[in-house]
Amino acid sequence: MHTDSIVMLCILVPLAAFFTGIGIFAWTRKKPMWFWSGSTVRESEITDVRAYNRANGIMWIAFSLIFWGAAVLGIFHAGAAGLVIGLGTVAGTVSLIFIYQAIYRKYRR
Repeated sequence: MHTDSIVMLCILVPLAAFFTGIGIFAWTRKKPMWFWSGSTVRESEITDVRAYNRANGIMWIAFSLIFWGAAVLGIFHAGAAGLVIGLGTVAGTVSLIFIYQAIYRKYRR
């Protein structure tokens, strides 16, 4: 294993675990999960808090798959993993915004 692969793993595995952790936190949360930093979602805004939080959790866990996949790919080819991270992060971040808006609209009162 090359040094760049080790560095890639040292960065990607904690990052992937962080986003997976957000997903698990959202999924198991009793109060509605928020998306934007500094914002809150009141229980009175959401029709089914459990389903809303589950959808949020799935969204974040799916986003973390970009980083888990890149970590595995990074073992074999760090450059390809970097490309996956670059493209996946841009596309994934934009997707998160639209997916969250769809989740919020679906469960909003």
